[in-house]
Amino acid sequence: MVVLSSNMFKLVSLFSMLLLARSILGDNPAQDVFILAGQSNMAGWGGVASGKWDGSVPPQCQPNPSILRLTANLTWEEARDPLHDDIDVGRICGVGPGMAFANELRTRGSGIGVLGLVPCAVGGTAISKWARGSHLYNQLDLRSDLNLPSLPFIQVALASGEAFVEIVRKAQMEINLPIVKCVDAKGLPLKADNLHLTTMGEVKVGLKLAHAFLDSFVHLR
Repeated sequence: MVVLSSNMFKLVSLFSMLLLARSILGDNPAQDVFILAGQSNMAGWGGVASGKWDGSVPPQCQPNPSILRLTANLTWEEARDPLHDDIDVGRICGVGPGMAFANELRTRGSGIGVLGLVPCAVGGTAISKWARGSHLYNQLDLRSDLNLPSLPFIQVALASGEAFVEIVRKAQMEINLPIVKCVDAKGLPLKADNLHLTTMGEVKVGLKLAHAFLDSFVHLR
């Protein structure tokens, strides 16, 4: 196990992981549920500049009646960007990887029906704020809490950062745990801050996540 201090995570643009779950949320109408967890790139910074979102939604992220979103009020609605608008309330959200991921699954995944997306990402948070028992942790569904040891994870290896990036990336890329996959975001287009992905960078992460799921996990549905 590689243990990284909270200070390390404060210094990098961490978007952590996409956590896959089955349909376990009460009256959920979706056949499959995908939990979107992490920080600002998962919450979505595509199209955000000077504290505003430009409102531009690329074709890969268009809404679909068969893609649902769990709101902060725990109700289901048709998903559309910004997915984290009522979740990461401390900042402006734009396009993230979630809609591109879901649309790609719908397009390429045989037998995939209604999807449920559960946005949980909060930008600028230290890893200590996601510790067991914390507010952010309590917003997630995890293997031990659900008693689902075969719950798959797909995480994203860092695309950028200011310090310790290669240490974190090496730990991510070398993870060898059951039913855990890692996709690499390095080299995807970044905004001028050299931390956050552009809109097309977010889309490409979503496509990478979808392909990882289809290649490795779709048989577990």
